[in-house]
Amino acid sequence: MLPSLYSGISGLKVNQQKLNIVANNIANSSTTGFKTQAMNFEDMMSQTMSDPSAPVNNGIGGVNGRQSGLGVKIAGISTDFSAGSDQSTGRSLDFVINTGGNYFVASPDGSTNYYTRDGAFQLDKDGNLLTQDGYHIMGYGMTATKNGKADTTTSTTPKKQLSIAQYYKSDGTPDASPAAADVDKEKVTSWSVGPTGIINVKTANDSYDVGCVALASFQNEGGLVKDGGNLYQVSPNSGDATYGTPGSSGYGSLTQGALEMSNVDLAQQFTDMIIASRAFSANGKIISTDDEILQELVNLKRS
Repeated sequence: MLPSLYSGISGLKVNQQKLNIVANNIANSSTTGFKTQAMNFEDMMSQTMSDPSAPVNNGIGGVNGRQSGLGVKIAGISTDFSAGSDQSTGRSLDFVINTGGNYFVASPDGSTNYYTRDGAFQLDKDGNLLTQDGYHIMGYGMTATKNGKADTTTSTTPKKQLSIAQYYKSDGTPDASPAAADVDKEKVTSWSVGPTGIINVKTANDSYDVGCVALASFQNEGGLVKDGGNLYQVSPNSGDATYGTPGSSGYGSLTQGALEMSNVDLAQQFTDMIIASRAFSANGKIISTDDEILQELVNLKRS
């Protein structure tokens, strides 16, 4: 069988996969915090028809080996983790991390952590700060209930599921179910999250710092595994997460009322789509040509 037939098949496979990646990039061009992927090719093993030889003293010179390639395969699929542009939304529950390589920490149950660049959050009836899919945004408590600092001394891993209660007692602790006769309570009139991730609530009489958003970074973010829903998981090659607070050394500050857009370059994606499409067609032509040659060989036998 013609080796070029198998080379053409391998070319069809890898260029189809490249088209899949380009299509996914284009489909997610408006996805918050999405990171563009790209695919690299490498040649497969080669058939050696003759080995190279060294020059012979006072004789014939050296001869290069003769090798014929046997196709192409995927070398790797990489992700461009550069930060996308910021888009102002004016929504108080939207947040941007102003440095690439940092991630919000989200957890479905407070024990298993996932990581995301998507800062479009929401609140539930209990005031929990959540992702759009209901995952808790993790952070730190405060060393003091009023105008304190983020309590990162007990553990480097964020354990607090952040929430904003509707009522707070006069000592700054949340009052989840205040009674009508409970005079030791203050209703929240407004709240905000500052550049350093501190959640501050204001009442008619005072203000309280009630928690701090946590951020995570990784030795090799390219090793993170996509889990859908704009979430990533750690892998053996990403390394464990290192946690900190916004604005501290190595971690970007937060901007409220904005979201990070996708970093997809549509012009580049359309160019890649054309190249992959043409390469796919060319490899298909190789298979068609091989089919014609084989047919000619069959006809020679019949004649």
